[in-house]
Amino acid sequence: MTHSEPAPTVWRARVTTPAFASSQVLHERVQAVFEEDGYPVTLFEEFDGGPWTVEVLFFDGTPEEARTRLAESLGAEGEGLSVSVEALPERNWVEASLEGLAPVEIGRFAVHGRHDRGKITRAVPIEIDAGLAFGTGHHATTVGCLAAIEARLRRGPVRKPLDLGTGTGVLAIAMTKMQRVPVLATDIDPVAVAVAEENARLNGVAPWIAFRVAAGMDDRRLKAGGFDFVVANILARPLMAIAPKLCRALAPRATVVLSGLRLEDGRRVIATYVGQGLELVHRDPRGRWLTLTFERRPRW
Repeated sequence: MTHSEPAPTVWRARVTTPAFASSQVLHERVQAVFEEDGYPVTLFEEFDGGPWTVEVLFFDGTPEEARTRLAESLGAEGEGLSVSVEALPERNWVEASLEGLAPVEIGRFAVHGRHDRGKITRAVPIEIDAGLAFGTGHHATTVGCLAAIEARLRRGPVRKPLDLGTGTGVLAIAMTKMQRVPVLATDIDPVAVAVAEENARLNGVAPWIAFRVAAGMDDRRLKAGGFDFVVANILARPLMAIAPKLCRALAPRATVVLSGLRLEDGRRVIATYVGQGLELVHRDPRGRWLTLTFERRPRW
């Protein structure tokens, strides 16, 4: 979806609770279910001192389906709470939902929407239009990856980086804006790749990033290997499934950053990649999410 295209009917589903603490719990549960699939989730106070509302925008389905999906995502914490659903007037609600998001500042990076263009003072600004792709920079997994990217590139240059599951392209853009190096960025979703290409142009780094539509490691450029820095912000199950192929594609002394993980996924993912000969060097939990950094040590 571009800014000029009309949006389909959007359903706004809401649940309200009187206490901020309980609303935070609900917000985290709803985020964990919907944000990875591109449904904007917000938490706000109805008025000063008033109740708190968790809201999800659904771009598909019926109002009954929206109500059911939100109610089911609340789990036991939502018992006794009612879910309201209403249709919103035609508008690009993905864009509208981003307008209220403050820039994300992590280290030298500042990820922002076009509404904050010109307000950023960080050394490495990254402007992102999410469109229908995942990755505005606000999710804990993206923040964890940005922190890991900065930590690795501060240690020295990389030669052949890979962004696996690029989404909006934010991580590939971060890599090439911090160090002018060609980056290969792939995603299984052609819509995400189109969004990422536009974001790369927006940030002036399109010539430095090669975007490809690819499932897992199934692309000739991925199979060619030699990657000395890999960032993969996807999900635990596909990360474990591609581990053998990914590790065969690594250069000696490569650094691998894995995210898109819930805290409870950590042990299984660590065991999988240690079993492939990597060493865990950093574990970065943020809320209910986890980012892991591994290194490939040379065998003597």
